[in-house]
Amino acid sequence: MKTIYLTGQRTFSNRGCEAIVRSTVHAIRRIAPETRFLVPSDDILRDSAQWPDAANHGVVLVQAYKAPYTRPWVHAQRLPLPWLKRLGWPFPFPRWLREQMASVDGVLSVGGDNYSLDYRLPSPLMGLDGLALRLGKPTVLWGASVGPFEKEQMFIPAICKHLARFDLVGVRESVSYDYLTSELQLDNVMQMVDSAFILEKVPVTTEAFWPTGAPNGVLGLNVSPLVERYKQVGQELRSEVIGFIRTAIEEYGFNVLLVPHVIPLDGAEKNNDARYMTPILEATADLGRSVSMTPVDLNAAQIKDVIAKLRFFIGARTHATIAALSTGVPTISIAYSVKARGINRDLFGHEEVVLPTPLVSTTTLEERLQYLIDNESTLKIALAKRKSEYKQNIDSAATRVVEFIHG
Repeated sequence: MKTIYLTGQRTFSNRGCEAIVRSTVHAIRRIAPETRFLVPSDDILRDSAQWPDAANHGVVLVQAYKAPYTRPWVHAQRLPLPWLKRLGWPFPFPRWLREQMASVDGVLSVGGDNYSLDYRLPSPLMGLDGLALRLGKPTVLWGASVGPFEKEQMFIPAICKHLARFDLVGVRESVSYDYLTSELQLDNVMQMVDSAFILEKVPVTTEAFWPTGAPNGVLGLNVSPLVERYKQVGQELRSEVIGFIRTAIEEYGFNVLLVPHVIPLDGAEKNNDARYMTPILEATADLGRSVSMTPVDLNAAQIKDVIAKLRFFIGARTHATIAALSTGVPTISIAYSVKARGINRDLFGHEEVVLPTPLVSTTTLEERLQYLIDNESTLKIALAKRKSEYKQNIDSAATRVVEFIHG
């Protein structure tokens, strides 16, 4: 029995992280059924409740490493000092973590976009993955979007050196692949598909929250507090979304289902889609059951089952859109980084289904909805065609990982 440690994972509060872990485990165990996984968690009890039968899939939740100086360090690295950028993660790791890492047969670095500047310099993860590499463990960056790092020019030599040490860098879309191979000139890069495309659904009874009353089906909508960082100056983003919902119901005949995808398991307000969208739900209360929201306690596999029942979907969270795309639901991705652009370009050969976050307004959302209506059958055909191709792609990537682990 081989054991794989998943770095880059800390909590299932982000259902996208949960989707990556579940689907990664599924992909690897399709090739090597006895594989065991150590999955770090900030809150083992709550994460276990999200995936009650995880042990049946070879998953063991273990305590995540959380250094108290992480936040001050990544803030300090924003200073324009070259030596600070080059240091990466200069701190020692506790013995229990070194022993745990030494006990496994390989490491997969997951999380989707951890190796980007979306969350400042990725120094803590570089430290963890660097520990695995120093211990001689086969180490693979799995299904990632990477970079760009040009806003931190002094950091580029350090990240290039780090990524070059991986046995394999598996990126989930062509924008990252082109960047790493052409701009950073790495030769250990493989393009793959985000494993969440093969996440298996778990059935959910929807009667209690499914919107009713409109003739043209249900439009799913996900917006998040994250998009506030990228909105136009002076723009009230929620007001734009509220205006669009009224248009979708009153002029287009849709029901609207709000679908939060990042909901902290401890109920925290920060980075909470449900808390962010609740004022939208309240502002459209006069529309009755034409607008509703999914329960906050659904896990990633259950949310995918709900999304699969929609006619269309518009979403800001990447893995909410992947849940829609992978179940054949025509989708508009509200994009703030390269990942949505690359994923959709690879699916469709264009970016017509991508709406850059700074351009979000009642008008642009309506235009994108009209695009979905006009191109519904074409988009469905394209998604159906890609489904089997993507499964084969993920199987191929998983096979390469298993080969590394087994030597």
